[in-house]
Formats: sequence, C-alpha cells, structure tokens
Amino acid sequence: MEIIENTMVTDIIKKSLNTSMSYDEYRTLVTNLVEAQSTTGKEKTEALVEYTKMNDRRMKRWDKTVKLSDAAQEKITAYSKNITWIVLTESWCGDAAHIMPVINKVAEQNEAIDLKVVLRDDNEDLMNQFLTNGGKSIPKLIMVDNDTNTVVDTFGPRPAIATEMVNTYKAQHGRLTPEFKEDLQRWYNKDKGQSTIEDLVNLLS
Repeated sequence: MEIIENTMVTDIIKKSLNTSMSYDEYRTLVTNLVEAQSTTGKEKTEALVEYTKMNDRRMKRWDKTVKLSDAAQEKITAYSKNITWIVLTESWCGDAAHIMPVINKVAEQNEAIDLKVVLRDDNEDLMNQFLTNGGKSIPKLIMVDNDTNTVVDTFGPRPAIATEMVNTYKAQHGRLTPEFKEDLQRWYNKDKGQSTIEDLVNLLS
C-alpha cells in the first residue's frame, strides 16, 4: 500500500473536494447532458456526445445489475477506517461507464467510505498528481484517510485484469485498435464488475 504524505497534494485534494459531487449528483449530471446533447470535459465533439449517451445507458444498466458476493460484502462492511474515495472521471469515458457504478455499489455498503466524484478537465492539478504512465487516464480513484489527510492508495483506470489485457495488446500492436476496444467492452460485460470489486476489496484489506 502506497502512502503519499505531501502538503501540496493534500491542498489540491481539499480544493477538488470543494467542487466534488456525490455519485447520484454525477448520474443526474450525465442524464441531463444527454438530454442537452452535450458532454462533460473541455471538448464537445459529436463523437464525445455520442459516447456520453451510450455511457448513460451503460451506467443505468450497471446501477441495477451489479452484484456483490457474500465474501466481498463481508470484507467491505468489516472495514472500519474513515476514508474518502475521490474519483476523477468524465461522462464520455467508456471504462468509467463500466467502473463508476461498481465503485458506487461498493461504497454504498459501508458508511466509512465517502465517495466523491470530480471531473478530470476541471481538476487538472489533481489529475496531474495521479497520472498513469504519464497519461491522464480515467477513472482514477484516490483513497484518502480522513483522520490523517493522507493518500493511502489508488485504483484505476482499469481493473488489474483489463490493464494487463491493454498492456499486452499495446506491446504487440503499438496501439489500441477499435477492434480491441470492442473486445474490451465485451470483456466488461462478461465480467459484470467482479474484477473491479476484487480490486476495490483489496484496497480495503
């Protein structure tokens, strides 16, 4: 478990939390953006608007269907430290559409977990502290100990198994093709959030 003690990072996190949303507020925002034919983020391209529309449907489905095993439920509810999960995301992000409902489902099981959502493009200072291989990949979950105001761990932008799939494909082909991205979406659908649940439970262990 990586512990980050840095006054600058703490101040950046506090600033971002001041403009954060609950998960329900984030879902309402995305639904409203769909109705307005718009999207979060600095770019408002037609493609990103379509991704937001698709992701709203995905999140609606996962909000209803994500299931926790008894073993996962037990581990989540046993966690006793007061923490905040601050998650950087955007409405157009395909990975986030599959993962955000799962993060929320886990957080709902334990009052000690305070889930806050922030938009990546509105929180560049925070995003820049938690890059993945130098990139602003999302969703990115930052786990903060509320008693010490220190970052104790992170998760994202994908569950470990999906990350391995992406890294292997990139190593072989140099980039992620549209075909691979479709395969990844099918993997998410088949996995039903279970790999993400496993990684989040590990954060709490």
